[in-house]
Amino acid sequence: MDHLWSPWRYRYVQHPGEPDTGCIFCQKPAEQRDAENYIVYRGRKNFIILNLYPYTTGHMMVVPYEHVAKLTEAQPETLAEMMELARRAEGVLASIYKPHGFNIGMNIGEAAGAGIAGHIHMHVLPRWRGDANFVSTVGETRVMPEELSHTYDKVSREFTL
Repeated sequence: MDHLWSPWRYRYVQHPGEPDTGCIFCQKPAEQRDAENYIVYRGRKNFIILNLYPYTTGHMMVVPYEHVAKLTEAQPETLAEMMELARRAEGVLASIYKPHGFNIGMNIGEAAGAGIAGHIHMHVLPRWRGDANFVSTVGETRVMPEELSHTYDKVSREFTL
C-alpha cells in the first residue's frame, strides 16, 4: 500500500466544525501579521492571500477589505482593483510556476460553493495538464509538491518587484 503524507493539513482535520469566530477575511488583514497569515500583497481596496487549503500550488485569493457578500454590494473602485490584482496575480504565478492555464473565478453564496459565503473573494489558481489525476479523481486526495511557506516566499517576493 502506498502512503501519501500531507502533515500541513492536520490542523484542518484536527479541528473540523470549530465554532465560528468571525470572518477570517476581515480578521487576517487586521492582525498585521502578513507572513503568518500568508497575505502576499496589500492594495488600497483589496489584499491577496494564499489559500490555506489550495487546490493547486500557488492558489491565491483576491479579497476586498470591505465585508460584502455579493458583487452588487461592493464599491466600483473595489471591484476595479480586484480585477487588476487578479491580473497581477496571474502574471506572478505565470512567471514563477509556468502553468498551462488558470482558473480564475468566484463562488457567490454557500449554494454556489463559497467556503466563506459572507465575504466575496476571487480565486486565482494555476493549472497544469494532468494536475487532476487518479489520486484526485479516485482517491479524493490532492498531492501538493510545495509547502505553503515556500509558496508564500516565492509569491510575496514577486509582488514586491
